Amino acid sequence: MMTTLSLGEKIGFAPACEMLVVVRSSFYRWKAEPMNLATSDASSRAIPARALSEGERTLVRAELHSERFVDKAPREVYATLLEEGVHLCHWRTMYRILSQDGEVRERRNQARQPHYARPELMASGPNRVWSWDITKLRGPVRGVWFFLYVIMDIFSRYVVGWLVAEHEREALAHELIDAACAKQGIQPGELTLHADRGSPMVSQTVNDLLNKLGVGKSHSRPHVSNDNPYSESGFKTMKYHPTFPDHFMSIDNSRGFCGPYFLWYNEEHHHTALALLTPATVHYGRTEAVLAQRQQVLDAAYAAHPERFPHGLPKVAVPPSTVWINAPAVADEPTHLVQGCLDSTPAPKVNQPGAEPGSRAGTSPSACPAQRTLDAGEHRAILSPEQAAGGVVMTPLQ
Repeated sequence: MMTTLSLGEKIGFAPACEMLVVVRSSFYRWKAEPMNLATSDASSRAIPARALSEGERTLVRAELHSERFVDKAPREVYATLLEEGVHLCHWRTMYRILSQDGEVRERRNQARQPHYARPELMASGPNRVWSWDITKLRGPVRGVWFFLYVIMDIFSRYVVGWLVAEHEREALAHELIDAACAKQGIQPGELTLHADRGSPMVSQTVNDLLNKLGVGKSHSRPHVSNDNPYSESGFKTMKYHPTFPDHFMSIDNSRGFCGPYFLWYNEEHHHTALALLTPATVHYGRTEAVLAQRQQVLDAAYAAHPERFPHGLPKVAVPPSTVWINAPAVADEPTHLVQGCLDSTPAPKVNQPGAEPGSRAGTSPSACPAQRTLDAGEHRAILSPEQAAGGVVMTPLQ
């Protein structure tokens, strides 16, 4: 009310009430009482008659600062003085005096967790930001699980690599990331890899590999699952698929499911977030051609039956030009800005003329082992069945 009164004396009480969202009737009722017009500053308040004088407060401070009481709690000081026949004030008053002097704090060494900045990643083209994670697949009996590693491009939703193993191992993550980067022709400085803070994700082995490849790294905040939304959404899509079984009888059984599934997901699944384009269409730069063909169909449908389109010529939906992990609330500079282009800079192609994008037809026989790995659209995993149980990384299958 005092703020409203002060502002009202300058611009008028009605505008002041409206500006400060104060009910005018309440303000005028308050203003009509003379006692309310006095300032409410603490300095002008009358000192209670029972308050300690400044001399008494100084005496309390001196006693609390004395050598025998300097490390004692006010309750201990109060009880000790009472037993000695001295009463200065109540222990609550001692606390108030100490608090006014800034001498009350937590004495124990408390663990202070570091501040984790919210990751903000933007991709405006394929192979600019990848997200990867590991999910469990239920095994044949209770307590038995298989572990599915998946790397996804967040711009195109294209699964660039996957494998199934019986363990979570940083060596397996190293092999998969290295193979996926080689398959996609990733150059130093163009890719950021985002993950949560699982043990393989933050391991020194993976960190050394990313430094070697020139790949930036980003991690979710602890206990914040929606910092890695693309991987989580991809796992949900898989586990809600009609063909996803209740459990897998063996690791070969799980690989037999994942191969055809990821082939379908990349090449046939019309993704809602991509304007019903397939991940492969967006990832390999075929967006404009597909959209143009769709627009021709819509134009023909409009020409044949314009009365069925009350809003005029229909326009084909287009996918977003940029995607984010944690888009900033205001238009400021993101933590990691990854540049790219929707169609003018498609993912690097390593296949021979006439070969299907993502196929092995374009890999050279003399390429390194990682380049001979299978991509997400093929049906076999990186590990051989004999070695998967022991968690030993083998040369990728040819």
